Amino acid sequence: MSAALVLILLSALHLAFGIVRFGARKPGYSHTRDTISELGEVGDPNARLVAYGWFLPVGVALGVVALLVYTPAPAAGALTLCIAIGYVAAALAPCDRGAPAVGSPRQALHNLGGAVEYVGGAAVLFRLSETGGSPYLVAAGAVAVAVVVFSLPALAAVRGLVQRMAEMALFGGLVLALARG
Repeated sequence: MSAALVLILLSALHLAFGIVRFGARKPGYSHTRDTISELGEVGDPNARLVAYGWFLPVGVALGVVALLVYTPAPAAGALTLCIAIGYVAAALAPCDRGAPAVGSPRQALHNLGGAVEYVGGAAVLFRLSETGGSPYLVAAGAVAVAVVVFSLPALAAVRGLVQRMAEMALFGGLVLALARG
């Protein structure tokens, strides 16, 4: 197993562990309704720990992976970089309470990082589907659906669940891209 694949799997495990751990520590938090970013929102007692002990390590590890794989696998490198940017932005620009679509300038930076992760990630997965087939297309579709759900206030009750599905699609597409070389 390559070093890049090991780093991705460790990052995904670290991410999953953090979602469960910090979700259990946050009163009233719903994995179905609330976004992952809300675990480290401004004012939360765990905000710094979430930002620098959870989001930032994932973003940095994936940034290293992007550097490792870009030359032999440019699409995998681009997908990794999109995800890394999302996590670094979440660490450096925590969301406002409730992760609103519009908020403070910090929220705008947070949302920009999320757009790079999800819109950029979906674009790379669609590109991979042109040569890699339907697994990438399914993953890209899942991420695209997440982008739509995040933009529709009527679906706010399920945005956390949809975000987790999009994360699985991004990481799954990434592992597949690296495994296929």
